[in-house]
Amino acid sequence: MSAAKFEKVSHSDARLYGPEKLILCGFTAETQPKFEAVLAMAGLKAVPLIWALGNQADTRLSDLADLPSGSGRGESSALPRAIIVSGITEKQLHTLMGVCRKSGMQPALWATLTATSENWLLKELLAELSAEREALKNR
Repeated sequence: MSAAKFEKVSHSDARLYGPEKLILCGFTAETQPKFEAVLAMAGLKAVPLIWALGNQADTRLSDLADLPSGSGRGESSALPRAIIVSGITEKQLHTLMGVCRKSGMQPALWATLTATSENWLLKELLAELSAEREALKNR
């Protein structure tokens, strides 16, 4: 795994790397429709969703991003709660993050797919994100 580096996302109309898709981890079957409602409030109802499951922790992010929309829907995930975004605009990402905060949903780890991270295993990204969150909390 390559060294990860946090980079701030601006508020532009530039599209993030990768196919337009959200890879979602740690959502139960019951919370999936609630997140879809949040997505609609953010104006992103049409964005394809992949619901990553625990047995996909050893899967490369690029392979997850290649799955058809709706994969994993209706199944609960015991992975850490995370939202991995690709292909939407920076403005859309900020809108989604704001709506998620205002909705009161359980806090999630956030990441954008990159040319580097698409080669990582899902569990590697989740470990990196968890370590970053812990480091920020301890500052």
